[in-house]
Amino acid sequence: MTSYWRNLANRIPWKGVSWAMALLLVAIGGALAAGTRFALEQTNTLDFCTSCHEMRENNFEEYSHTIHARNRTGVRATCSDCHVPHEFGAAMVRKLLAANDVFQHFAGRIDTPEKFEAHRLDLARRVWLRMKQSDSRECRNCHDVSAMAPELQGKTAQKQHLKLAGGNRTCIDCHYGIAHREPAGGLEPQDVVEGDR
Repeated sequence: MTSYWRNLANRIPWKGVSWAMALLLVAIGGALAAGTRFALEQTNTLDFCTSCHEMRENNFEEYSHTIHARNRTGVRATCSDCHVPHEFGAAMVRKLLAANDVFQHFAGRIDTPEKFEAHRLDLARRVWLRMKQSDSRECRNCHDVSAMAPELQGKTAQKQHLKLAGGNRTCIDCHYGIAHREPAGGLEPQDVVEGDR
């Protein structure tokens, strides 16, 4: 039997097959990468984010009346700007973890405004913790502390922004409830620590 396979191997032009296989694999890899990138871009749109009623009736409704949605300059930060990292690998991980939101919908945990509100604090804590762990990476994609003009800020803002340089605070510690209503319960992002869910 071994001689049969050896004879077959000697008859196949391996050099041509290996090049063809390599080109085929490169083409498949390129198509998968392009498809993944396209899917990522499509799932980062405001239309996609508000396509389910939980987001449209709860989060989007709150967001639509904030400075991130409507302002004098017309610059808009959408859901993905604040909730999805810009780096490809981190964005893919975030998208995979976001599948939990879909599961929670089908499990009936957040499928009505009342249920959503009942879980608002838990949902907020998860986002706050993620933002603290990343040093508010998504905020910093648009807001550059080094480009701020402290002289145009109030005294309290100047003092708080100095704390960012020391690494003791991050954006979400002070700037929460900007795009979404604060959850009941009296907790703030600075109260959320590693190990919280």
